[in-house]
Amino acid sequence: MQDEQLLRYSRQIMLPEFDYHGQQALLDARVLIVGVGGLGSPVALYLAAAGVGHLVLVDDDVVDFSNLQRQVAHDEGSIDVPKVQSAAKRISQLNSDIKVSCLAERLAGDAMLEQVALADVVVDCTDNQITRSSLNKACWQSKTPLVSGAAIRFEGQLSVFDPRQDNTPCYACLHHHTADRDVTCAANGVISPIVGVIGTMQALETIKLLAGVGEVAVGKLLMFDGLAGQWRSFGLPKLPQCQVCGGME
Repeated sequence: MQDEQLLRYSRQIMLPEFDYHGQQALLDARVLIVGVGGLGSPVALYLAAAGVGHLVLVDDDVVDFSNLQRQVAHDEGSIDVPKVQSAAKRISQLNSDIKVSCLAERLAGDAMLEQVALADVVVDCTDNQITRSSLNKACWQSKTPLVSGAAIRFEGQLSVFDPRQDNTPCYACLHHHTADRDVTCAANGVISPIVGVIGTMQALETIKLLAGVGEVAVGKLLMFDGLAGQWRSFGLPKLPQCQVCGGME
């Protein structure tokens, strides 16, 4: 680690749980961020600021005027620009030392499997159920940790799925209980800071996974009620009949 990096990340390195080795783990890491909207914006910006060495941004959409209410990686000059390019520009202004790869596409099939396998952690910042389910299967196949978040109205939720651990659930176990819900912001609306709360928590859980510090939210469903200003934590069991992690494929 160079002297300039020691200075930049000094506030993290001084943490006894984190230390030099935690920072080096971030610098050596590759994180796949799928979706660079409301959740993906704070995830990408905080991981970049914290010094994750290589961020891979995936999104097939362009910046729309209505996005600016909550997608803080973009600005008025980014309208009609691909979101991955807009976010990459903002990241380069924040931390020019890290590498950013942009994939302006919707990952699927072999391309998704390849990117997931290359990543140390995958962060699901999408609101598309097909993509969420496909990411979960790809992560389970490649034994790659998955940090999943969702936000709607005044509510948000967060879970971490780690296929490297025995007897832990996957996203399909969670989706089994929420399969019929329409959770898109376009259909239901969302208050701006909620995506920031959940996206920032996704970034924190990603850093904890990479650095090996703290208690990661594996086997838990964390739910945030913005109107009450309260978090609730629920145990998330592994479903024996799950077709992804239960061995029923």
